[in-house]
Amino acid sequence: MNALTATSKGVATRDSIIDRAYGIACAGGLESLSIGPLAQAVGMSKSGVFAHFGSREDLQLAVLDSAAARFFDAVLVPALKAERGLDRLRAIMEAWFDWVRQNEGGCLLVAAVSEYDDRPGALRDRVVAQQRRWRQDIARAAGHAIERGQLDPATDPMQLSFELYCLALGVHHDAGLFGYPDSLARGQAGLDRLLQRHAPPSPS
Repeated sequence: MNALTATSKGVATRDSIIDRAYGIACAGGLESLSIGPLAQAVGMSKSGVFAHFGSREDLQLAVLDSAAARFFDAVLVPALKAERGLDRLRAIMEAWFDWVRQNEGGCLLVAAVSEYDDRPGALRDRVVAQQRRWRQDIARAAGHAIERGQLDPATDPMQLSFELYCLALGVHHDAGLFGYPDSLARGQAGLDRLLQRHAPPSPS
């Protein structure tokens, strides 16, 4: 086996471990991850798992990064095909609402906020960085809509980002309690109302 083959095999094994760990964490949170049970689940020894992750925290961070990558691939990447401005902002929100449907068992990123909002350390730092980046991505899309005259120039992009985040979080929260279709309908109605409130002023 040459070095390239060994490296590729190692990457594939690591990805397989993360994939299984992601499923476990979606059901029970990142704190539910433990090297021993995970090693059994993937058919490896504990030392074999440790060869890919130096510690339980390293594993948790890798799973958190994987969750963020899945989210961005499902929500932001498709939305980038839409025209920059209000169309793209709406596409982001529509894909975000659909992410809720795809993750009816719970979104790991939302769960991680609750798990680590009051626990200083590397995991909380990563959660904060991920959330800040996402808020900035939404604000950037809102800023483009303002620049194109599609939203009121007085709109604060970061404030709108916050309000859009709250709307998506409400859909996520209600989907499990009242069902996705009803939650989606209310989310879409809220989105229309919010964007209308920030519509550019009519020419005098």
